[in-house]
Amino acid sequence: MRLALPLAVSAALLSACAPTPVPGPEMAGDDARPVRQCFNVEQVRNFRQGNTGQVFVRANRDVYELNSSGGCTDLDFAYRLAIVPDVGGLGGGRVCTGDWARIIVPGSTQSVSTCRARVSRVLTAEQVAALPSRFRP
Repeated sequence: MRLALPLAVSAALLSACAPTPVPGPEMAGDDARPVRQCFNVEQVRNFRQGNTGQVFVRANRDVYELNSSGGCTDLDFAYRLAIVPDVGGLGGGRVCTGDWARIIVPGSTQSVSTCRARVSRVLTAEQVAALPSRFRP
């Protein structure tokens, strides 16, 4: 019994690090589950504020849209930000579509400004090209 609990916890933690499946023909059909697309916060190379509550981040080759739940101030003048997953460190620095994260920005009126945002989607190349240039990371 003493060994069962640590093994169960280890299995749960390792499953959080499992790779996300890439959509393919085997996932087509009515019973297909949506695939969560993920990035590591250390892969973020650029960001831009979109409309109210929107933040677009470039992580390697992909552009992700994050939507804040309010309070993301100072983003329009920020030169840097940090994204911290809201999962309490269980997934490491990995954030996937559908996940909540905290956006931390050096503030102008406070030392830092923090808000929560949800990773809503990955933009296609066409969607990135259709963004106004001021929103494009």
